[in-house]
Amino acid sequence: MNYPNGKNAAAIHQQAAMRQSHGNRGMTLENDINETNKFYLETDRAIIHKKPTPIQIVNVNYPKRSAAVITEAYFKQASTTDYNGIYKAKYVDFEAKETKNTTSFPFSNIHEHQMKHMAKVLQHGGICFIIIRFSKLGETYYVPAEVLLASWKSHLKGGRKSLPYKDIQQKGFLIPFHYQARVNYLNIIDHLYF
Repeated sequence: MNYPNGKNAAAIHQQAAMRQSHGNRGMTLENDINETNKFYLETDRAIIHKKPTPIQIVNVNYPKRSAAVITEAYFKQASTTDYNGIYKAKYVDFEAKETKNTTSFPFSNIHEHQMKHMAKVLQHGGICFIIIRFSKLGETYYVPAEVLLASWKSHLKGGRKSLPYKDIQQKGFLIPFHYQARVNYLNIIDHLYF
């Protein structure tokens, strides 16, 4: 039996199993955000894109001309955040993270240079946040960068090594799943900024 999108049930279940594998951790959230951004672009609501990771290609295997395979590459520089773009004449910049943890978001999931980048975006008047998906709870949150940065600064002074789930619930915003805009973060931006 096939679903309306033409995929059969076995293919759907295989994709779901792949999403749960260690190598594809976080891909479910990334796919949902990419589909959301595609919807925003198609409906002329916003222009938000995933930033490419800058790499230096060192070695390429050419088994045949049409099938070149990169066999060795290195990151050119530390990446900043996952997504950026423009919405209602405002610069938007955010990170997306998925965790299996149910009680907190560990700071080990985010790098110091990313936190510094988020602070700079705020300093220059941009809209900056993190989208955190608690995969075991089936919940996705918009957490303003200010909330994340305040907790992270406390961590650097010997505080908690994570942002507690209860803080995320209280200071963040639950993003309900929608069919077309799966992670509809623009509604929250509208509420906070416009």
